[in-house]
Amino acid sequence: MRARRWLENFLLLAGVLAIDVWIWSHASSVLYQRWQERAFDSEVQSGTHRPEQPSPRHESGPIGRLVIPRLHLRAMVGEGTGEDTLSLAAGHILNTALPGEAGNVGVAGHRDTTFRALRDIRKDDVILFETRRGTYRYRVSELKIVKPSQVSVLNASDARELTLVTCYPFHYIGSAPDRFIVKAREVTTVRQDDTRRRGKPRPPVRRKRAVRV
Repeated sequence: MRARRWLENFLLLAGVLAIDVWIWSHASSVLYQRWQERAFDSEVQSGTHRPEQPSPRHESGPIGRLVIPRLHLRAMVGEGTGEDTLSLAAGHILNTALPGEAGNVGVAGHRDTTFRALRDIRKDDVILFETRRGTYRYRVSELKIVKPSQVSVLNASDARELTLVTCYPFHYIGSAPDRFIVKAREVTTVRQDDTRRRGKPRPPVRRKRAVRV
């Protein structure tokens, strides 16, 4: 009887600790996203990063923000796919292109946090990748499920494209056996200097009055 009660108390404590860990990990991700979004927006609006500078592959902090309007998905993107990055944000896959470069931009995220909304994505959905240099607009062209060993989905092609990667199935408990892949093609680009230039009001034109003699 005592052993059974001890086991029940142990399982209850383990369950409470597991819930606490999940709540903390989720809360820390949300707080990180909000803080980084605010800092990112402030930097972009102030124009402290010049669009003509080299690609920000080695800059500190997030390289940009992914936005999928129809899914209301917004996720800051850090560099690398280590757990220290993916526990807080999406991660740019090393050795893949960056937005604005020719090739395949690879981004990974956890299926139960950052990329949870991808379960509802559709072909032709619009994906925006906002960076300090500009906003890159992609349109979803393909959705597929592959094995983790099929890294060919990240191969560069002639077109500028974006590949999102997350584990699958979305509701799987434990280490998921497959990967859910979203392929999108770049369709337009808006540079930050163009945005600021369009946003500045034109000075009023002063007309010279005719001088009567």
